Amino acid sequence: MAQSISDIQKKSDEKRGVKVKGIKLHMNVIELLERLANETGESQAVVVTKALQMYAENLSK
Repeated sequence: MAQSISDIQKKSDEKRGVKVKGIKLHMNVIELLERLANETGESQAVVVTKALQMYAENLSK
């Protein structure tokens, strides 16, 4: 039986250890995220990941 596109995507995400997380952000935060991603050449997901890691490190100090 053929798999649907959503089933294929779900299995791929599980294999890679990723999950979709949707959150609402203020427009100025979205603009900042887009600007930082453009300036660094990294994806928005990478920018968010690095920012959260830095935040966690600063909390543990």
